[in-house]
Amino acid sequence: MINWTGFVPAALIISVSPGANQLLCMRNTVRYGAASALTGVVGRLAGLALLIGLAVVGVGAALAASPVALDVIKWFGVSYLMLLGLWSLRSALRTPSVDADNQPENSTAGLRGLVFKEFSVAFTNPKALLLFAALLPQFIRGQQDGRAEATAILGVAYLGIELVVSFGYIGVASRLRALGISARRQRGIDVTAGSCLLVIAVLLAFSDNA
Repeated sequence: MINWTGFVPAALIISVSPGANQLLCMRNTVRYGAASALTGVVGRLAGLALLIGLAVVGVGAALAASPVALDVIKWFGVSYLMLLGLWSLRSALRTPSVDADNQPENSTAGLRGLVFKEFSVAFTNPKALLLFAALLPQFIRGQQDGRAEATAILGVAYLGIELVVSFGYIGVASRLRALGISARRQRGIDVTAGSCLLVIAVLLAFSDNA
């Protein structure tokens, strides 16, 4: 039996909490538009789905007992977040100092890149894997039989919540985009996003996998 009254609020809090993927989602919306940002979210959901699948089959628990494997995943994620942060800062430096027409970039630009970035950030987060492995089973009551199926159901429900929350982030960012993105504002967004990604990378680097 699934404890939905406990799971839904917990999942909402986790999903709403700002993180690297939500930050990328907002940046993508402001720079490329809602449709492109939503396409990127598909990559995030795919990455989370793989992590949930690993949690269902017990790989998450196995990795929790393997510090070396967790360190490999952790440092890959740290490196990629730093790369994204530096990439965003470089975009800020390349933004023209004078507005050409105050129009946001083409909404169809680099869709594969957006999907890959969101997928990579989600999938290389060891905390997310351990979170699913440790959190989802807490909302399953009763006997051991069927726990894998119940975990999978909770995982699918979490993906739905993540998608709904992403719509909220995209909606907020779309309103900012509608106000018009000047070169100065775009540089500010890129600098803020890049700096936050670097901070998240540093926090992950100094975090304890235990």
